Amino acid sequence: MPAIQFNDNPEMANVIDLQGIGQSYDGGQNWIIKDLDFRIEDKPGQGQFVVVLGMSGSGKSTLLRYIANLQKPTEGTVLINGKPTDEAERVSMVFQQYSSLPWKTVLENVALGLEFQKVGRKEREERARELIKLVGLEGHEHKFAQYPTLSGGQLQRVAIARSLLANPKILLMDEPFGALDVKTRLQMQDLLTEIWRKFQSTIVFVTHDISEAVYLADDIYILNYAPSQFVEHIKVDLPLVRNRLTKRDPRYIALVHEVEDRMVAVSEVQ
Repeated sequence: MPAIQFNDNPEMANVIDLQGIGQSYDGGQNWIIKDLDFRIEDKPGQGQFVVVLGMSGSGKSTLLRYIANLQKPTEGTVLINGKPTDEAERVSMVFQQYSSLPWKTVLENVALGLEFQKVGRKEREERARELIKLVGLEGHEHKFAQYPTLSGGQLQRVAIARSLLANPKILLMDEPFGALDVKTRLQMQDLLTEIWRKFQSTIVFVTHDISEAVYLADDIYILNYAPSQFVEHIKVDLPLVRNRLTKRDPRYIALVHEVEDRMVAVSEVQ
């Protein structure tokens, strides 16, 4: 299955630009990722919500680590707003595993990025409280960010608030709702769509849940593997403002089936 072509729009700058990416862990004898391109353009006044799908081992999390500058590819270039990751503004990442520091409070965790930036305590706490309120954790500021003091959903809200405060322009999310119960997961999906509309962020979201992907995304990209490249691009032609009724929409249901069929087709080519 041939890789899709990313055609640059000269009228739009690229927020995220991966060019000719390759990843090998044995000196080039075997390639996990090879000749991979991935571009997300800036959409002023809207942002983008991109979901990456692919089978286990296809490199979805690895791509996020490249963007977050947590890992370097064996070959290729990673640019954030036209700059190499070492020179660009730092990009935060929300993991499936709870990533808060359990010996710090909710307030301290959310403000952590500003603390590293040497922002004064008063300012960083004021700004952190705004995000804590936004994600629905007002009243929990002085609780330690650990389970079971906070629920799984609350801990992920802490991580989202911390990431937004550090850099609201780009948000990377690696299966952040995978460990949550169904009710909490649905609540977190709606919270994330509200955050996207408010901040007009560029969000790159990895999930294995196809219905979640269609509900959240305006673009879905599918990875094959061995070696990995992007082989499918699905434009989600649903209204940008979505709610629970969206999931009853015939177009939503059809898109879920379409993405499922394409995922199966990709797996059968391997």
